[in-house]
Amino acid sequence: MNSEINPTNVLDLIDAFRRSKAMFAGCELRIFDHLQTAPATVVQMAAQISASEANLEKLMDALVGLNLLTKNEGVYSNTPEASTYLTRNSPSTMTGYILYSNQILWKLWDNLEGAVLEGSNRWKQTFQLDGPLFSSFYQTEDNLRTFIAGMHGFGLLSSPSVVAAFDLSQFKRLVDLGGATGHLPMAAAERYPKMEVLVFDLPKVVEAGRSYCAGTRVTFQAGDFFADQLPPADLYVLGRILHDWADANIDVLLKKIVDALPVGGGLLIAEKLLNEEKTKPVAGAMQSLNMMVCTEGRERSLGEYEALCLKAGFTRVEGRRTGNPVDALLAIK
Repeated sequence: MNSEINPTNVLDLIDAFRRSKAMFAGCELRIFDHLQTAPATVVQMAAQISASEANLEKLMDALVGLNLLTKNEGVYSNTPEASTYLTRNSPSTMTGYILYSNQILWKLWDNLEGAVLEGSNRWKQTFQLDGPLFSSFYQTEDNLRTFIAGMHGFGLLSSPSVVAAFDLSQFKRLVDLGGATGHLPMAAAERYPKMEVLVFDLPKVVEAGRSYCAGTRVTFQAGDFFADQLPPADLYVLGRILHDWADANIDVLLKKIVDALPVGGGLLIAEKLLNEEKTKPVAGAMQSLNMMVCTEGRERSLGEYEALCLKAGFTRVEGRRTGNPVDALLAIK
């Protein structure tokens, strides 16, 4: 063995999926939810979830090692991080995306090699599902709600910084195309009190998403942004939408948006920006692989998004990195 080459990175990557799966299992088994109600011993927790005491102890000790639980004289408690992001009743919960990752993405990624070799997503190979791109996401009401809850958790982390990346005060009416739970319009309404905000999404998504915006200024309208006429706006939003699609579909959607906008109107895009070599940030490169197994899309660089927007008829495109899970671009007609 070459002693001058450090194996730390390789060893860490070998172990990485184990850490993810331990957290996924903790969420799936509702360990964090039970501990949020009251700290517990392994015996108490095993009785609550009908688990093997010996094996549950191994999992909970591992979660202590991952800094998601604490252990004091045999009594386990959530860390603040777990209470905030890993319990279902927390307003900042990310359990929706974690459950989606465990139940869906974990299995799709098991067929990553097939996606590379065959050039297609893995829904058919993994779940024997055919149909339109997102029919597989929305097979059941429970799957739909889990998916949009997961997107909401990510949105809460990113949307405030996306709407703050540019001065949007000149725009009067924002319409979020595919906005699901309305996390970005909520952030925009808070930052720009005079702005009218609306979510435009599929009927079943609108039905599930309304509850997230109760008591806010966000309104909802059902529709398909590819098939239906877009609601009028001087600022449209596409948040984590373009990365789902190949360039040909994006061309159609962007041209439709340009045609609907007044001169001076804008399109705010929330996506993770890759560097021009498309190698960094690592989270963006990994998300590009994720889109490969899930959809027909990928992550892109600022230059690639700029080219798509200019081709559609926008005249100016700017990009800003936010330091959060997604970055911001503003295209002006």
